[in-house]
Amino acid sequence: MRITRITVWQLTLPLKKPYRLSGGRLLFEELDSTFVRIDTDQGVSGWGEGCPWGVTYLPAFGKGIRAGLAELAPLLIGRDPRRLEVIERLLDTALPGHGYVKSALDMACWDILGKACGLPLCDLLGGRTEGPVVLHSSIPSGTPDEMVGFVREARAAGYRFHSAKVGGAEADLDIARIEALVADRQAGETLTFDANRAWLPAEAIQVMNAVAGPAWFEQPCETYAQCLQVRRATRHPVILDECILTFDDLLRAQADGACEGLGLKLNRVGGLTKARRLRDLAMAAGIRMNIEDSGGSVLSASAAVQLAAATPAPHRRATWLCHDMLTLDVAPGQGARNDGGVTQAPDQPGIGVEPGLEVLGEPVAVYGG
Repeated sequence: MRITRITVWQLTLPLKKPYRLSGGRLLFEELDSTFVRIDTDQGVSGWGEGCPWGVTYLPAFGKGIRAGLAELAPLLIGRDPRRLEVIERLLDTALPGHGYVKSALDMACWDILGKACGLPLCDLLGGRTEGPVVLHSSIPSGTPDEMVGFVREARAAGYRFHSAKVGGAEADLDIARIEALVADRQAGETLTFDANRAWLPAEAIQVMNAVAGPAWFEQPCETYAQCLQVRRATRHPVILDECILTFDDLLRAQADGACEGLGLKLNRVGGLTKARRLRDLAMAAGIRMNIEDSGGSVLSASAAVQLAAATPAPHRRATWLCHDMLTLDVAPGQGARNDGGVTQAPDQPGIGVEPGLEVLGEPVAVYGG
């Protein structure tokens, strides 16, 4: 099997509501997503997606993905997409870093492998585990009352696992937000408070040590060293997210005892191939995971759910479906969907999602024949 053509689409994905994070300082109203289809000489095609959460969240943006694809896509013409680690090494040699660019290509190659084998990806990523994949809501920053209202809306949609955005300039306001949500917490619910790197260590320590209720805290500070300082000075479990990019990053975190949880996002780490490797290390180290993507449609969400479904439940925390927050659906009726706060990996071979060409529109680039 050989790759004959790679087609690229750009699609703007509007959010249902304006979304604020990092204490409200970052505002998002739409996402810039890039879709990739890889065609082969045996008539099997695979789909991938790269969608950063806007341009202010991480050092990645939609136009950068498409520029990177112009560098990498021509190199894959004539290659066997099923040789995933060969493809991985080729991409890493040709363009160091830039995981968001590589993730879409890697995802499409996995989709092809699953279709060629006649198996959903979860069966190639370790085997489907028993039970559903638990989902978490994503609660934007706001006043304490507003955030309680957002959680209650999510609760009505079946969510029992909530990730709330904190990280404001005033520690007292964040404490008030957290205390309001802890007070409103229902039996069986789990709360995560995600600062998205917004706190300085002193603020993080002040807020986290002021909170008595059960809670996890995600990426409190900008750097790994700052997060480690906070973990050593607080009692709540910590999730590391944006500062874990590579296998070496996670090795260091495990050796330092820096975290109890990992935000494992496919786009950020470079795709399913690298995410699977990180997943296996986290399992061996006893680090629990949120397995998801940084943004995007039901395509990228379903790829993440496939990996989550192949991960034993004790090692999983929850998974996020970004497409629950979008007004545009690229594949109605397909893929992983919220079913009372849980979901399932699709049974179809590959990822289990085929985006509609009528939704994607005209390609922005085509590589190969």
